[in-house]
Amino acid sequence: MIRKYNLYQIDSFTKEKFTGNPAGVITNADGLSEFEMQKIARELNNSETAFIFSSDSNEYEVHLRYFTPMKEVPICGHATIAAHYARAIEKRLDTSRIYHKTGAGILPVDIIRENEDYKIVMTQGEIEFGNVIEGRNKEELLAALNIKPSDLLENYKIQIVSTGHSKVMVGIKSIETLNALQPNYDALSKLSETIKCNGYYVFTVTEDSDILVNGRMFAPAIGINEDPVTGNANGPLGAYLVHYNLVEHDGSILKFKAKQGEAIKRQGIIEVEVKIENNEPAEVKISGEAVIIFKSELVLND
Repeated sequence: MIRKYNLYQIDSFTKEKFTGNPAGVITNADGLSEFEMQKIARELNNSETAFIFSSDSNEYEVHLRYFTPMKEVPICGHATIAAHYARAIEKRLDTSRIYHKTGAGILPVDIIRENEDYKIVMTQGEIEFGNVIEGRNKEELLAALNIKPSDLLENYKIQIVSTGHSKVMVGIKSIETLNALQPNYDALSKLSETIKCNGYYVFTVTEDSDILVNGRMFAPAIGINEDPVTGNANGPLGAYLVHYNLVEHDGSILKFKAKQGEAIKRQGIIEVEVKIENNEPAEVKISGEAVIIFKSELVLND
């Protein structure tokens, strides 16, 4: 039996080809096994590849699964943007809200059609504040990142935060230090086993009126030495900034833009929106544009 699949390569959080964060997408993944999905993700070798399955429930329209070249992950920001962008193009969707099932739960996605193109808004999963990284683990982390305690932003705890796929938040003072980082990936991978978190989001807060945050994200333990532009890092960061009252907001919503990928010449922009209730983050959304690099057909023979 011959099976045919719609295969895309899409750059998320950008409209300029070969920038932003590349993701693989298969829009008609029904029939693929977990083994096949892992092989496809390894072949494409993007940080994540998203697979869209039909729904078997009236609670959601589609089921998305996400694979790095090494393993399945519960959810991924840029691959979500890419997957729903491809689906919107295929189905010529109007502005609408749909629900998708992910490893982080059943969540809404808003498709915004404007100027014959699409912007995708992803509501992220439950906000969770995990362990603060202290003591020996903090020493090992700073050594692995090749930064000094004096490089860190004061009053910014190094902490694990999640909106579906956890990241370690590491605030530093200087964008020059950020762009010069050359981490020890083996050391970061080893530390991930200890702290039970695979991603490290190193960021700096700027005075720029348009871009609030510049960042870099490293996740070598799951095969991603550096991820260009990371939805599941900037979303949790928004919750973190509100939780610790580190930036000004109006008490009901915090909106900002984050720039990532400059150091590896894959720059992209993420828009982050944090809904605030009783001075705490209640819901996180990220949004971005996308551009198709290529569409192809994957043919598998049984």
